[in-house]
Amino acid sequence: MGKMILRPGIPDDDNREYLPEKLKESEIVVNENGNNSQPYPKNLREFHGVIADGITDEWYVYVPDSYYPLKKTPLVISLHGGMMTGWGQAVYTSWTLAADRDGFIVIFPNANYNRFWQVQWGTWETDPNQHTPGSMEGEPPGVRSCPKDINENHDIKLILGLIDLMKKTYNIDEGRIFMQGMSMGNMMTGLFARNFGNVLAGAAGSGAAAFLSLVFDKEEKIVNAGGPLAVWQSRPELNAIPPKRELEKKVHKYNRLYWMRINECEHIPQITIQGENNLAFYKGKKADMVYYDIKNRDHGQTFDDAALVWDYLFSGIRREKDGSIVSIQPARERKGDTFAFAVTTDSANVWFHNHIEKISGAVRKWKKMKYHGLDGGQKVRGEYHMVPLSFLARAFEAELTYEAENLSAYMRMPDGRTLQFVRGSIGCVADNMLLQMYCEALCREEEIYVSAAWFSEIICNMHVSECEDVLYVTDHANKLSANMADLIKDMLKGTIVPDNYEQML
Repeated sequence: MGKMILRPGIPDDDNREYLPEKLKESEIVVNENGNNSQPYPKNLREFHGVIADGITDEWYVYVPDSYYPLKKTPLVISLHGGMMTGWGQAVYTSWTLAADRDGFIVIFPNANYNRFWQVQWGTWETDPNQHTPGSMEGEPPGVRSCPKDINENHDIKLILGLIDLMKKTYNIDEGRIFMQGMSMGNMMTGLFARNFGNVLAGAAGSGAAAFLSLVFDKEEKIVNAGGPLAVWQSRPELNAIPPKRELEKKVHKYNRLYWMRINECEHIPQITIQGENNLAFYKGKKADMVYYDIKNRDHGQTFDDAALVWDYLFSGIRREKDGSIVSIQPARERKGDTFAFAVTTDSANVWFHNHIEKISGAVRKWKKMKYHGLDGGQKVRGEYHMVPLSFLARAFEAELTYEAENLSAYMRMPDGRTLQFVRGSIGCVADNMLLQMYCEALCREEEIYVSAAWFSEIICNMHVSECEDVLYVTDHANKLSANMADLIKDMLKGTIVPDNYEQML
């Protein structure tokens, strides 16, 4: 194994260009929300030639110093976003860094026509009538649609031709060919995966999800000719494509369901949240899938996105000669948080130890009120997810006993601390000392309820984050994102899959 080494660059933080041409073959780094964090890779080589249709194309190839011609080597094809270039994709991702460490080759093609890939276009709903290029909000003009016959798509022929060229030029492992794209490059990756996925072992994309009318027909059946494929979907929290939040959630969910159904994935994933990185790992009978959301991230791809795709997914899969996809040891294990739980309002389900469990009563959302004046005015000073003490005792391995008709409760923590809670009081007696909770204790279903956030943070020194009415608790730093919160809420509410899920194929 080689080394992943960052090279210092020359900052140019005043730059406001989309893709400044002065970056090419320079030491300049331009940082925009994490897009660009490395200077131009030294081993990146530019090529021109006729691959298909008598048209001259341009592409860039990165071969690490560790490449050994007698050893079978994986290949990654990485597709840039609209108005970008292959060299821009190399600069704006960590593919070259991962290639240096793990010894694979990366190719970065240029879209031939106006720096736009020939993608399919459709509506965000399942309307079979497709929109024309430029109809999506914010999409620039000058985009050429995919021809009805996918085999006449020049960009498809270019990618297939480049794969063949790489096989002739280098000792490529045919069972370990992968594709990744950003934004419009993601749309192109999706188009390729749906039609020629059998050529690949895995595909990944960040940003724009597929139009639902492209992945489902008007009977809501799956449209696919490429078969099962290990898939990674990056959905930045602030992606806003499509721009309306409820519609965006639907598009993300059904793009996820699309590959879950094809790959025959388990409905319940393992989840890990590491800082702003929110990951859900789905195990499939035919291939695995990873869903990745990034807190506070706009449309595009993070600098570490490519490295994460390689480490968690691409490094751990291959396609056998019989067409099946098998797992090998990845650089990072696809494993959920060792300790974590999540709750949402009005659900008696909790996410705990990476599966769904029932608790004694539904989670309540409670407002801490400030009352003032003689006219009964009031102000909300906080809202909290209230959970039964019995669940908190189980989660943190404490002993719980009730007294006084279940209006008073005592808890002994594993470290020997003793706690007392009573109905209606904001106080908690901890080892004969008074602590004030975030809000008063409730009594519901003959159980005392307290704030899950307060108990986790103050009593157990845990990390707590909240987003879209989901509370997530772990023993390490976590920042729950909106798309992951939506996924967790589906699990807690029992709405993971639609009623026609089995009939989608």
